[in-house]
Amino acid sequence: MTDPIGPSTSTIPNPSPTTLLHPRREPFEHGLLPIQKLIFTDPLQALTSLKQKLVSSSTQRVDSAALADALEISLDHARLVLDTLASVLHSESDLLVTSRFDDVDSVGADLLDLILFLYIQSYKRLLPRSHKDAAAVADVWPSTSAFDGYLSALSPLQADEEAHQLSYLQKHLANILSLLSEPVEGEGEESLVISMEGFEHLGFLIQFEDKGSDGVFLSRATPIFANSDPDMPAVPVPASQVLDWLLQNIASSLEHVTEKNPAKENGPPSGSDQDVAMADTSPSSVKASPSVRSPCFIEGVSKSSYVKQASDLKNSSLKVINCHDSVIYLLVPLRYATIYGCSDATIVLGAVGKAVRVEHCERVHVIIAAKRVCIANCRECVFFLGVNHRPLIVGDNHKLQVAPYNTYYSRLEEHMTEVGIEATINRWDDTLELGMIDPHNSLSHPAGVSDAQAESATRLASDHFTKFLIPNWLEGESTCSTKDNPFPLTDPYLTSQQKNVNALSPTDEEEALYCLQSGLKYRHLGRINYAMFPRLPGSWRFLFVGLLFNHATTQAGKSDN
Repeated sequence: MTDPIGPSTSTIPNPSPTTLLHPRREPFEHGLLPIQKLIFTDPLQALTSLKQKLVSSSTQRVDSAALADALEISLDHARLVLDTLASVLHSESDLLVTSRFDDVDSVGADLLDLILFLYIQSYKRLLPRSHKDAAAVADVWPSTSAFDGYLSALSPLQADEEAHQLSYLQKHLANILSLLSEPVEGEGEESLVISMEGFEHLGFLIQFEDKGSDGVFLSRATPIFANSDPDMPAVPVPASQVLDWLLQNIASSLEHVTEKNPAKENGPPSGSDQDVAMADTSPSSVKASPSVRSPCFIEGVSKSSYVKQASDLKNSSLKVINCHDSVIYLLVPLRYATIYGCSDATIVLGAVGKAVRVEHCERVHVIIAAKRVCIANCRECVFFLGVNHRPLIVGDNHKLQVAPYNTYYSRLEEHMTEVGIEATINRWDDTLELGMIDPHNSLSHPAGVSDAQAESATRLASDHFTKFLIPNWLEGESTCSTKDNPFPLTDPYLTSQQKNVNALSPTDEEEALYCLQSGLKYRHLGRINYAMFPRLPGSWRFLFVGLLFNHATTQAGKSDN
């Protein structure tokens, strides 16, 4: 029997003033599930016990059956846990991420990644702060809303969101390191050590500025294991030393975030933005992000049309916030996307390879090609979905409809391949409903409302289904091959789509062309969707606005010649 490996006695250097630690946004924004049995009163005790129960596996991986048995949850919920974990993992090479959909159960999740994922289920989201210019949005975000009233005056822009997440990590880091550590002979705080492998799992929750990108090991971005021989196993480090070093870094990073907060109040400078605004979009509607790590914000687009293409965007995630009475085209490949607080809008998302979250929206039509989508607290919205995993519906929803994906653009299949979406798998109508009350919301729920399963979405009647046409001139010259919807349609929807396209009334078409010939500018076409056809069903508005754009293209081409 070999002697246990003792901890290193070397001193970890103090954090560099230029080394900033950031929380990974993805687990906190897309990894929280409103399943009560995943939330523990004492997470350290509960997860230590769970770790001991599951550690017997020789592979150190946990499948859905073992997880369901250990947590006493259904297999559907256990599978949802693994799917959600896969969508927010920091390691793109992990088997849970690289496996095909049908192989997830046999592969399972890494035990330590799973433990960290379950730990943060205790996280409470930050209260949204009030909009900095309430009068400017009074007509689209009224004080008395059809939502819940108490949310009506709030905006989802949270300038101190990162500070809130850092504070959470600061408070819970000792417990988290304890779960990643192993005991050695000895007593007191030096009896727990953390190996390089265990330390790498912290990459699920934290990353360092300019060093936290995909493919860079966390241990190489820090001095903790800097002196390790690459040809030899690194000597474990006392967990107490790691804790002290990380807490110093978090304190420095919190101080840095606090110093930047006044600038956030006034909004970051727009910078050299390359977005194509098709109407009078405010310069502040798009917030330039300081790095690829940060999401791109599209905020406050109102009564206009807006386009973002792949050449315009360097960020891997995007947030559409407080946009109203608009048509928004986001023809880009992304990892994550969030749509929050929008109303009376049509939003087209190109291809999202990890997860989409749509929250607190009213009367919005969203066209999504993605691996996963979560819909929370929405009213009277229609979702045209091309999704590889079951759509998740949570919170207080009313009158939601789902339908198969109904559009395309020239680079869609290229973007889908880039982010890993399979067109042969579309689970648009296989929704999974969880509870109405979100335990991760810091805002108290209205009194007298007990938790229950969220209201399910209904299928859009096939008679109301039609193709949404994206104007081809938005993309410029393209040699890409997508000529039609890559997601197959079932017969009722395919038949209805063709019928509705062929049934365009000449009277309606003549009215639209008259407006164009009367000097209507291209940049105002987005307003036609709502202003010109207020009494038409949303599906017909889709058809008309696409035809108008394409007609404008044809007429422009003729005039140029």
